[in-house]
Amino acid sequence: VKKDVVQTLVKTGWERKLRNSIFCKMMSYHPPPHYAASQEHIKEPNSYIRRAQANWEKRILKSLNSMCTELSVPLARKRPEKEQKDMLGRWAELGTDEPDLSQFRPVYAPKDFLEVIASLKNPNVVDCGDNTVSSCAWGIIQAPVYVKDLHQLRLQYSEMAINQCQSGIDDGPELPSEVFEADRAKLARKVLAAKLAPATQEFAKKGIPLSHRAQMWSQILNVEVDDVDILYYEQLKTGVLQHDLLVDSLIYKDVKLTATNDDQYFVFEDYLYQVLLPFSRDTTILQHFNYSSASPAKSYIRGKLGVDEFAVNYPPNGVIPFHGFSMYVCPLCYIYNDIIHLYFVFREMYNRYFFRLHTLSSHPQVSASINSIMGIVSLCLQFERLLQTHEAILFFHLKSIGVQPLRLAFKWLIRAFSGYLSSEQVLLLWDRILAFDSLEILPVLAVAIFTFRKTNLLQVQTFSASEAVLADITTLKVIPLIQLALFSQ
Repeated sequence: VKKDVVQTLVKTGWERKLRNSIFCKMMSYHPPPHYAASQEHIKEPNSYIRRAQANWEKRILKSLNSMCTELSVPLARKRPEKEQKDMLGRWAELGTDEPDLSQFRPVYAPKDFLEVIASLKNPNVVDCGDNTVSSCAWGIIQAPVYVKDLHQLRLQYSEMAINQCQSGIDDGPELPSEVFEADRAKLARKVLAAKLAPATQEFAKKGIPLSHRAQMWSQILNVEVDDVDILYYEQLKTGVLQHDLLVDSLIYKDVKLTATNDDQYFVFEDYLYQVLLPFSRDTTILQHFNYSSASPAKSYIRGKLGVDEFAVNYPPNGVIPFHGFSMYVCPLCYIYNDIIHLYFVFREMYNRYFFRLHTLSSHPQVSASINSIMGIVSLCLQFERLLQTHEAILFFHLKSIGVQPLRLAFKWLIRAFSGYLSSEQVLLLWDRILAFDSLEILPVLAVAIFTFRKTNLLQVQTFSASEAVLADITTLKVIPLIQLALFSQ
């Protein structure tokens, strides 16, 4: 029987689907086994970071409740039937709706979150140790987290070496770009035909041909939209139609402030609402809180305040959007024209990577193993460590005029550069995030940009002047910059 089952799985293609599911679901972001560890220790081993995250969540919730009180707006309300029908009729054109959002404000901005990260300090650490704390005298990140040095990063990203041809670069070191791209496209078709996520991920380390990006990202993330997924999205859509949440206004406000004002993404305004509004109702997102230091916000049924049995997650997915949250979706709109496929790819990207950019975590990426993706604290420290080690003169100059480089770069890190680079370059960058299953490339690119603008930065004398030097980076090419940062020294 066992032999027949295995043969049937192979013949029907389910054997590959099972392998991909195990690789993507179990290997990618499920927590490793802990021996006799409590749930809170599994989520975050450092108690001072757990306390800081809990205090931060209370601060966010307080801001949300204050907004409700000031505006006399409920956290949730049932839509009248007429409003439901009206919203359903213009579901594909939600961008034409112009609600009065003047009184609503983002719950928090990236700079607020940076202040919380900068305040992290382990009470048990006095002296700085190698590869743990940033240089205590220079940087603003004081959390003792392990980060890699340049040699270790070179080994990890060896496939991106300058002597290796890359998709997304016009001039190759050996082959003409047309020949190289033709060979890559041919190999991409073979990799896709194999339907193995690890093989696709390995292929992506040198970039993904534009025409195959949608399929390859779906394969790496193990996203296959079927009838059940379509029905699930329709259920989420029904939840949006039936109930109006306060976070809906926050999503509208964020899209209007960011994507709608961006020349690259304003055309996708309707797509963003069709993704983010159902996303706020998706309770499967709650699974990531099992291995995240964060906890979903709680609300209580009216009249039952403080009674745990009547507590519910708010919003249903447990994620309160911040200023710039919608930019996580924008680049994906260039890849997927089917809204349902776009939704499930974004959901996987968020569960695997994006949630780590706005939650406090001490997770370092010490190896390509289970649950080793860096959190935002490690990313910030990695940036400071690399910059002050390899651009010490620049770092010292900026610090001497009262400018901490991380305060300039943090907005790039928390958004994974979406909205700052051209959309094409963001996708090339995210190709490598998926390929190496790592966010470490974000601080590497940030350091590379500082190096590229070094001459101008050394001449500035104020924070506003340094901001102006780094204000427009849309013309930069990310792959050459990353190669120069890692392999030119």
